[in-house]
Amino acid sequence: MTKMTAPAVTAAKGTRKLAMLTAYDFAAARLAETAGLDMLLVGDSLAMVVLGHEDTLSVTMEEMLHHTKAVSRGAKNALVVADMPFLSYQVSVPEAVANAGRFLKEGRAGAVKLEGGKEVLPQVRAIVAAGIPVVGHVGLTPQHVAALGGFKVQSRTAEAAARLLDDALALAEAGCFALVIECIPAPVAALVTERLPVPTIGIGAGPDCDGQVLVFHDVLGLYDRFLPKFVKRYAELGELAVGALTQWADAVRNGTFPGPEHVFSMEPEAYATFLSLAACTPPDGSKTPDGGSV
Repeated sequence: MTKMTAPAVTAAKGTRKLAMLTAYDFAAARLAETAGLDMLLVGDSLAMVVLGHEDTLSVTMEEMLHHTKAVSRGAKNALVVADMPFLSYQVSVPEAVANAGRFLKEGRAGAVKLEGGKEVLPQVRAIVAAGIPVVGHVGLTPQHVAALGGFKVQSRTAEAAARLLDDALALAEAGCFALVIECIPAPVAALVTERLPVPTIGIGAGPDCDGQVLVFHDVLGLYDRFLPKFVKRYAELGELAVGALTQWADAVRNGTFPGPEHVFSMEPEAYATFLSLAACTPPDGSKTPDGGSV
């Protein structure tokens, strides 16, 4: 697999589907990289699935940078996209550019993502002008959960769908090389995808988007607080992990772990010298380093 870049993502529109997955650490990035994912999103969803918050609002720039660095070390070919957290770009355009730049300079990401429509066009234009690739995000925007009244499907009325299309077209015109569209009716997503000159990456937006993104923990069955309708689990690793950990804890408690194959040996003469230097006798029932009785 060759290195995926922002221009390569845009060029994929109309030629092939794009697969994007969230990743929050080196291990996940390596697994996704080996699976051949096109893009890895260091999503602010880490606030929920990694840090245990109720929504995405609490995660900080420093936390996002920390996880972006880890993912970037594990992803050599996939394009790493860093989510800009709440209030890292809304306050002012200069602050938005500075924070976006940190994700490339310090986090070694290849692009950033931010939420919103026409209200964030000044930030998008300025970030793109600074040489930083930007992914837009419309539809259900989790950072607006308080204003939206919860995690709800968006653009179900004709007027709301028209506003979303206008926002999407404006973001593409402002320089976004791709757009995430989340939790909107499939027919709306299909029309937006047809009209946009850049790829749409859907999550809960139907099959007609140019690509799809899901949360790592949802795909693998590692997060059990809730399961959105648009998620398909491809494994139940959470159940497997609990089973394995239970077996290990039982083995520790009943004394079967560690077994002889898990311990390190020592020459008997060295052990005898150690006992002499320590001026002590062997513990009751202890064995010599070669496995015999002391």
